[in-house]
Amino acid sequence: MTPTMTLPITYTAGSLQAYITSLSATPTLSAEQEKALALRLRDENDLEAARTLVLSHMRYVVHIARSYMGYGLALPDLIQEGSIGLMKAVKRFDPDVGVRLVSYAVHWIKSEIHEYVIKNWRIVKVATTKAQRKLFFNLRKNKKNLSWLNETEAEAVANDLGVAKSAVYEMEKRLSSHDMAFDGHQDDNADAEELTHTPAAFLTTAENNPALLLEKLDDSSHKKSKLHAALNQLDERSKAIVADRWLSDKKSTLHELAAKYNVSAERIRQLEKNAMNKVKLSLLELQPTS
Repeated sequence: MTPTMTLPITYTAGSLQAYITSLSATPTLSAEQEKALALRLRDENDLEAARTLVLSHMRYVVHIARSYMGYGLALPDLIQEGSIGLMKAVKRFDPDVGVRLVSYAVHWIKSEIHEYVIKNWRIVKVATTKAQRKLFFNLRKNKKNLSWLNETEAEAVANDLGVAKSAVYEMEKRLSSHDMAFDGHQDDNADAEELTHTPAAFLTTAENNPALLLEKLDDSSHKKSKLHAALNQLDERSKAIVADRWLSDKKSTLHELAAKYNVSAERIRQLEKNAMNKVKLSLLELQPTS
């Protein structure tokens, strides 16, 4: 007769310690019980047997998950990922091989936790290849202090892990970097006046905003059309004087225009003043009424 298993105490939401305590109180299985349950699962697809195998080995998941708490991730999340690895191990376990389930499951538990840590430790992945993942989880514990590795230490780590020394330096650089806050100061204790260059400060600029560019273009076109309409209300001489004095790249002087129209410079000044007043008045009359 093989056992079925339930948690000795009720697990309540948010009570992680009570859950861990209940797992510690769960009885372990003997080799014979474990094999019998595994045979039932394999031959009869007995889900109750699978449940018993999982619950009896959850204490090992908690133990392994705790060893990864130094990565700044929540323990409940680590336990959850490790549980997925345990369930995969139970599903694939072959009782005829002659090894205990815990020895087989360790690989699957660590594999799922490793994948979770890699995906969530930083926004941008720090390790994508097998060699980089190996470095990621071993470099931290191989470093004897918090300072940068010297050449001798880097070479020793490279030899221990079977990777190139350049790969050690690259992973050390990635481990020492930090995600940049998208908006605001990264350090809450920093001086409020201190400029912090975050992505929000430079990824989006008003200068390249298509809506604002179109608005400026439309506004410029509107102003030009109003100016042309106002100028068209002047006589030809006044229009030419305004154009030569204000709209030409090479602006004419009062004396140059006086010689051109055979009048005094003072007369040109008066004609210019009267023309500008008419233009301003016309522009005001052309303003849309709200």
